[in-house]
Amino acid sequence: MIHRRSLLASGALTGLTALLPLHSFAQSGKKDSVTLALTLEPPVLDPTASASSSIAEITQYNVFETLTKINPDGSVSPLLAESWEVSQDLKTYTFRLRKGVKFQNGEPFNAQAVKFSFERAGGETSTNKDKRTFASMKVRAVDDFTVELVTEEIDPDFLFVMGQGTSIIVEPKSAATNTTNPVGTGPYKLGQWQKGASITLVAWPEFRDAQKIRIKRATFRFIPDSAAQVAALLAGDVDAFPRATPRSVPQFEKNPRFQVTISGSRAKTILAINNGKKPLDDVRVRKAIAAAIDRKAIIEGAAEGYGVPIGSHYVPGAFGYVDTTGINPHDLQKAKALLVEAGVKLPLKLTMTLPPAPYARQGGEIIAAQLAKVGIEVKLQNVEWAQWLSGTYGNKQYDLTMISHVEPFDLGNFAKPEYYWNYNSKPFQDLFEKIQNAPKPTDRARLLGEAQRLLAHDAVHGFLYQPQWVTISNKNLRGLWKDMPIFVNDLSSLSWS
Repeated sequence: MIHRRSLLASGALTGLTALLPLHSFAQSGKKDSVTLALTLEPPVLDPTASASSSIAEITQYNVFETLTKINPDGSVSPLLAESWEVSQDLKTYTFRLRKGVKFQNGEPFNAQAVKFSFERAGGETSTNKDKRTFASMKVRAVDDFTVELVTEEIDPDFLFVMGQGTSIIVEPKSAATNTTNPVGTGPYKLGQWQKGASITLVAWPEFRDAQKIRIKRATFRFIPDSAAQVAALLAGDVDAFPRATPRSVPQFEKNPRFQVTISGSRAKTILAINNGKKPLDDVRVRKAIAAAIDRKAIIEGAAEGYGVPIGSHYVPGAFGYVDTTGINPHDLQKAKALLVEAGVKLPLKLTMTLPPAPYARQGGEIIAAQLAKVGIEVKLQNVEWAQWLSGTYGNKQYDLTMISHVEPFDLGNFAKPEYYWNYNSKPFQDLFEKIQNAPKPTDRARLLGEAQRLLAHDAVHGFLYQPQWVTISNKNLRGLWKDMPIFVNDLSSLSWS
């Protein structure tokens, strides 16, 4: 049975020692420091250098800024750009930049910095996961505070993309060392990175709106173990845990010291399948895997009921969503028959690579047990996050993996044959091009529906569920995001009551 809170989702893969525990807020009064905890440690601190969402969770909007800012409700507002204009053909964006802004090394922010940042993002040596977007973009610095961006295709989500971590504006002289010593225009600078333990950010006194920043020091601790997450919160060692393990919710809901926030998401948790490896390149084998999976059991076991089943790489509440969960329903007999039809010799032995996130480790065990019922023997291989990024995502060395893709608008990854899924479909590539160039919302919604159905019929992956994120925090901490269209922790919005 799906948890009652799954209804909320309808609105809505990638330091220093801990600060003083907050055992008694009545005695301490208002604080200007905070300790947050995250499940995964980022491999680097430059969001353009790696696909890991854990990087932007610390540095986006805190150290680095973008032309636009994505808000908790998914809307877009000005940030480093004060305003913008869009041409009639929807392919040229003219941004008017904010004046009087400087980087943390004292260099000025201007149109040349924007041009450098985007040309770097699309350059030959770029490791930006949205490299294709920037490589196809023409950037012109009209004057010091006006930038013109010309896109090859219409992208209705372009202003949203400009607010993501892949679109940060970097300072040319310091860009090469941003992975370990990030320099941006944001309100916080790196204090210290204690590998394996924590990262501390400190408020930058020369920030343009420094007087508005109430949190002067923030420490991010890395706690992958779910039991340790609970212990740290109860001990007061951690003030907030965004995207904590859902199984800890009941005890915190009953504890007056804490507040529990259930956030809708645009994330997709999937059993990713390497479409380029035999026999997984056979759609019948992939459909057999999909038919063997009981999504509801996975939601209960891996997400404590905090999720909504999905049948494609799209979620309820998103523009153009269609329900595709009926295309590959749970059906063990059908799964067995498809494997026979495909000529697969049983048992079929596969390896499932699992990153350290609790949902993946728990979900992997459930899926392995389900696949065993149809003659697929799955060996579970637990890896650390850096190994997953290099081996699975980077070198495509895997059969199956369970992962959450958290970006809202990432259907385009299925149009990239080089992406780690090895999905190469000319029909999908043609369809996605039509989506990108459909000026009418009604046409775009119809085409998005076709794309979702095509991915489902191709059984590209075992599409599992739309997760709901649980944030547990001290009841006196204000300003945490209610919904999470992207993974960030906007420290500038936080304060103590």
